[in-house]
Amino acid sequence: MSKLNSTCMINESQIRTVQVVRYVTPLREGGSLPAIVEADDEFMYVLKFRGAGQGIKALIAELISGEIARVLGFRVPEIVFVELDEAFGRTEPDEEIQDLLRASEGLNLGLHYLSGSITFDALITTIDERLASQIVWLDSLVTNVDRTPRNTNMLMWHKQLWLIDHGASLFFHHAWQNWEEQAKRPFGQIKDHVLLPQATELDEVDTAFKAILTEERIAAIVALVPDEWLATVESPFETVEEHRQAYATFLNTRIAHSETFIREAQHARKALI
Repeated sequence: MSKLNSTCMINESQIRTVQVVRYVTPLREGGSLPAIVEADDEFMYVLKFRGAGQGIKALIAELISGEIARVLGFRVPEIVFVELDEAFGRTEPDEEIQDLLRASEGLNLGLHYLSGSITFDALITTIDERLASQIVWLDSLVTNVDRTPRNTNMLMWHKQLWLIDHGASLFFHHAWQNWEEQAKRPFGQIKDHVLLPQATELDEVDTAFKAILTEERIAAIVALVPDEWLATVESPFETVEEHRQAYATFLNTRIAHSETFIREAQHARKALI
């Protein structure tokens, strides 16, 4: 996939909502214990629970970063809102899962399950320098700490590369300390990125991606976050709208100062090679 896939573009205002009808199996390799579920549209989804790990903030990061990736043309499994009924917590025999289900009643997040996909391995599959640069740019923007050789969070499905699991991005929102200054800072963890050695075209990608991610486009993506989630999580903001606007401000500021994270990535790459 040397060129971005324009067919992955969607109308940012459209995120479907589905209802869980069957809990299939937990994915125990994930620290937050996501699960494969069947929904009322007869599709299978990887369900990310609001009651797990970093909670709703991880769902917000997954939604915003995943939809930014999609707008930039990357292949990302369809993201849906998932309603979880209280009945599911009553019949599950595993106490840990039962507690998780009960803590996650209401609106959760799901990603279309790519059945038969395999984990991307950089030692087996080589991708070109443009695509590597595009992914490194994306992860530098959203401060995604979770795309390393140990855990690439990329899948090969039908011979195409798909990006998954962005819940560890936007980590500034777990504390909101000096978040406006954090938006202008380099992303030091990029040194651990699995694709950094191949990312030779960051300047060219920067120009192209900044043209796509307008303030209007960022506002449309951030608008997807449910008011309920923003009202539930801890933040320093008095209103949901102020909370929502802070995400847009962070991203727009970071895009405007992209030379900072581009330079950091280029320096880290030179140190590697």
